[in-house]
Amino acid sequence: MRLKGKTAIVTGGARGIGGAVAAGYAREGARVCVADIEFEVAKDTTQRIGNGAFAFHLDVTKQASIDACITEVERQAGGVDILVNNAAVFDMSPVTEITEREYDKVFAVNVKGLIFMLQAAARSMIKRGQGGKIINFSSQAGRRGEALVTVYCASKAAVISITQSSGLNLIKHGINVNGIAPGVVDTPMWDVVDGLFAKYESRPIGEKKRLVGEGVPFGRMGKPEDLVGAAIFLASNESDYVVAQTFNVDGGQWMS
Repeated sequence: MRLKGKTAIVTGGARGIGGAVAAGYAREGARVCVADIEFEVAKDTTQRIGNGAFAFHLDVTKQASIDACITEVERQAGGVDILVNNAAVFDMSPVTEITEREYDKVFAVNVKGLIFMLQAAARSMIKRGQGGKIINFSSQAGRRGEALVTVYCASKAAVISITQSSGLNLIKHGINVNGIAPGVVDTPMWDVVDGLFAKYESRPIGEKKRLVGEGVPFGRMGKPEDLVGAAIFLASNESDYVVAQTFNVDGGQWMS
């Protein structure tokens, strides 16, 4: 088991990609804090994955909630070895219709929340003096612009940049910061995405989802489980020499 004896925080860990990563970490021996604003779902996830997993009601837009999460993990498990910054929200609209509310909502979670969660975990890791691993979830949307997705694409491009800068800054403390950029993944969030494309592109519900799946070179949309292997690798000792990189795990949609 590659993560035996480690403690991991997975934000947005109640379901979807976060839930799959939390389960994968537990199978590899880690004790997982499933941190999510959907606390009841997070508790169900901890019961399902076992291995001493525990839930925390986390709102990454609030500094007090972030600090309380780190404090609770230190209290229950002695410290943080791994942070997975997975919590994210999505919205879309034509650039002429973007509102400040849309911008503030997306950037509050996808950028601000990610930075300050990373900061709090890094401070805890530095204080403990045992290094650590931080994995930030970006997206293929952070690699390229998409016509109706200006704000979300910008937020995920920021995640790649944050990963590079913080990775270069923190490696001197033995903390590896890296990222994962999924492509299109069949999660509950994609049902929201599909509905928005139906609205703005006048499509039937389900058509956009079908088309993007057919467009993946691998032949289908990703599943949350497809991201787990990369997340385990980046959390393990096998990735000790990997610094400030963002891995594409997208079925061949983007090459860099």
